[in-house]
Amino acid sequence: MLGAAGRMGRAIREAAEAMQVPLTGGVDRDGAVFGEFADVAALAVGTEVLIDFSTPDALARHLDVARVDGGAIVIGTTGLTPEHQRLIDVAAKDVAVLQAANTSLGVNLLAALVQQAAARLGSDWDIEVLEMHHRHKADAPSGTALLLGQAAADGRGIELAPVQHDRTGKREEGAIGFASLRGGSVAGDHLVVLASEGERIELGHRAESRAIFARGALKAAQWLHGKPAGRYSMADVLGL
Repeated sequence: MLGAAGRMGRAIREAAEAMQVPLTGGVDRDGAVFGEFADVAALAVGTEVLIDFSTPDALARHLDVARVDGGAIVIGTTGLTPEHQRLIDVAAKDVAVLQAANTSLGVNLLAALVQQAAARLGSDWDIEVLEMHHRHKADAPSGTALLLGQAAADGRGIELAPVQHDRTGKREEGAIGFASLRGGSVAGDHLVVLASEGERIELGHRAESRAIFARGALKAAQWLHGKPAGRYSMADVLGL
């Protein structure tokens, strides 16, 4: 477990105990959190699948370690840049990498439904992605909101160019809009609204605790174990 001292790190450790999934150890930026391994390199040698919920600035190091030791890696860290995505592509040539903006099985099924809906409805249907998270979340839109927006763009066969709601003036036809709210201890609420003249469709998901992400991350790690080098997603875990 990489990022073991964080909220998701703690949730994954609790879920692993409940699911009887063996975690060999956990480290954070200050060193070992649990287990006998003092740092990332030592942990990678002694484990088969790394689960990374740390920070974007640590990702390059974690990918390098995975490549050296040939271990698979699940990446749940959000707020990644195009350069991070390039590094993941490079690493996936040597090891199995599963990247997920959200490891909830429900959210990833929602993304598939959004893609299907967007593919069947024309550009006269406006698409808006609304999300709310706890007050400590730094990135906006959330990685999950971008995942859902990308699903809608894929359905329409267009490039995703996120439009944030700090704009003025009327809405552009075909745009995929995003609105982000922050407050309290909300684990994650997401709603995709497809609206046309006289009707709208709302597809949503509410996370009641981080445990759903933790369980999904562990299922992803179990699925990834033994897979050949390549880039995978939660859609692969679900068989979508």
